[in-house]
Amino acid sequence: MTLAELKSILSFVLFSYNDVQITVLKVIQVPLILLIIWFTISQVGRLIKKALLAQKLGPDEVHLFTRIYLVITIAVLVFTSLEILNIPLTAFAFVSGAIAIGVGFGAQNIINNFISGWILMWERPIRIGDFLEVGDAKGVVETINTRSTRIRRNDGVHMLVPNSQLLENTVTNWTLIDRNARSSVNVGVAYGSDVILVEKLIKQVLEQHPAVLPTPASMVLFDDFAESSLTFSAIFWVCAESETMLRQVRSDLRFSIYKVFKAHNVTIAFPQRDLHIDGEIALLRTKKSLK
Repeated sequence: MTLAELKSILSFVLFSYNDVQITVLKVIQVPLILLIIWFTISQVGRLIKKALLAQKLGPDEVHLFTRIYLVITIAVLVFTSLEILNIPLTAFAFVSGAIAIGVGFGAQNIINNFISGWILMWERPIRIGDFLEVGDAKGVVETINTRSTRIRRNDGVHMLVPNSQLLENTVTNWTLIDRNARSSVNVGVAYGSDVILVEKLIKQVLEQHPAVLPTPASMVLFDDFAESSLTFSAIFWVCAESETMLRQVRSDLRFSIYKVFKAHNVTIAFPQRDLHIDGEIALLRTKKSLK
């Protein structure tokens, strides 16, 4: 293929709009320019992200700034490239019409999630690193994308939750204001136990655990005279980042309570039944036993 033939192919007019000719060369130039633009934007974005993290900003703030940077720079550079190629925006009027048709036939959810994602990043009711309870699942927010939010559950499984669901449904954010969470451990002791000693021992266990916060103060409540036990609740606060940490603290407290109860001869209750029989007990003998 000669140079003249190549120029002829590249200058071939695909279509015209308002006296503006869209040639093969322009069609090839646009994706190449966009590719170079995207590479440049991504590299500069990484540098900006490192600089913001060096300023000790929160991950959610860094995420918001980088998203805003990407949107603004892509829009400016795309418009600039079109201007350089002498392609007016009116040439893409048919694209906007196709997008409008797509919105009418099912793109509402995508746009809804997109707008919801920006609301989450700007209003920040949910931030990266927050411990959420969404329905029956609990996990930590890893990233907030434009369409969905990625949450890592306690069992290590990743969930992709549409952003609109996080705004429209009830979501429990355990760490919205701070990371303090309240939890409790229940224990039942046998009837006849010294309840004052039981309260003292449980308070001692709570005070000795390093994860239990001194403020708000822990409490030991005598809950009830249950059917087979005297039930107590140890209520405490910890600075927890996940449900796994809360479970670990509760487990440690149960081990310590069992150990201190055993050392002071406090019996942990178990289900019991007293059977009272009225009348005489008749023994039935079979024919084989008589032989």
